[in-house]
Amino acid sequence: MRTPVRKRLQFLLTAIVVFTAGFQLLPEQLAFSSTLTIENLVAMSPLLLAVFGYFIFLPVLYWFWVIKAGQQKPWKMFLIFSLSALCARYSFPSNIAEYFEFITYLRYPIIGVLLIIELYLMVTIVKGLWRARKLSGDPRVHAFNQYQDDDKKLTLAVPFAWEPASWYYAIPKFSRNHAKALAQLQVNSTQRWHWLLLLTGCVVLGTSCYWLLAGWSELVAIIVASFFFYSVIFSTANHRIARHYSVYLLGDKLVVNAAFWSFIAIDTKAIAEVNLGDFQQTGNKEQLLLGKAKAKGSDKSKAANIELVFSEPQTYMAMMGQMPEPVNKLWLAVDKPEQLKQQLSEALVAPIHLATAS
Repeated sequence: MRTPVRKRLQFLLTAIVVFTAGFQLLPEQLAFSSTLTIENLVAMSPLLLAVFGYFIFLPVLYWFWVIKAGQQKPWKMFLIFSLSALCARYSFPSNIAEYFEFITYLRYPIIGVLLIIELYLMVTIVKGLWRARKLSGDPRVHAFNQYQDDDKKLTLAVPFAWEPASWYYAIPKFSRNHAKALAQLQVNSTQRWHWLLLLTGCVVLGTSCYWLLAGWSELVAIIVASFFFYSVIFSTANHRIARHYSVYLLGDKLVVNAAFWSFIAIDTKAIAEVNLGDFQQTGNKEQLLLGKAKAKGSDKSKAANIELVFSEPQTYMAMMGQMPEPVNKLWLAVDKPEQLKQQLSEALVAPIHLATAS
């Protein structure tokens, strides 16, 4: 597992532990006086620990484990502070909230400014997606091409495009004019049993959640169950992408889909080398490898059969585009490496430019 992915998982688990401890251990009321005594410090210790954990410990971890390790933009620190503030609002003792009464007078202008900014971004992005409706191919790639130079718009535009992309891939009629695949990544998602297992899991989880929550809240039960049942569309899109469209050329972009949750759109002009071989991940854990081929011989670690070297960094849109990572080299485990190299070599000699939306 690569360091950025491992660090993100470590942060997620740590945040769950810290926030869960805050909700479970903080009392509803906190009795203390202005006199600084050992007894008062002991009484306030749960609150002090929660403040330290929410607003110092977790943000510092987020900075090192997510921002620095994953080469993310510093403005994303806003996400962890917002999450900590939300958890503090519902977990801190109620009498402590009285000291933050002034925030209620500030929240309306702040919300107003944020709504204006979000509305502007949404209108801009929806207009861009509407102009791109006549283009063939993955809506996520078109969104990426349009906003790749604007990090904030890109962070919002690509997840917006995931919804139409899910229907585009889940229903064969919509993707009938899709570009032909050059090769297929060797992943479990191509298998029918994997798809059926995901569908079964969605139905079982949706039914179970409705049955467990219906007695408490019918509305919540419907919302949660609907989320799992709607995941059938995503699971079907994931299967069809892996089986038919995992590696293909769309204009002057080489698109590689790591299932449906992550993708990379590579500028063909930035591909400096296309190498065939047995590229083993042993001793090279930080290398981004898409596919699940086994290394030759007794070594059972992951290996690739295609290496793409870039003249300039390309952006890997991980976690539905929320964790973009710059990469200088990409390893692929595909079913037809020789064919992929030949077709890429031809594309590099005579690249086809992507049509622009009217």
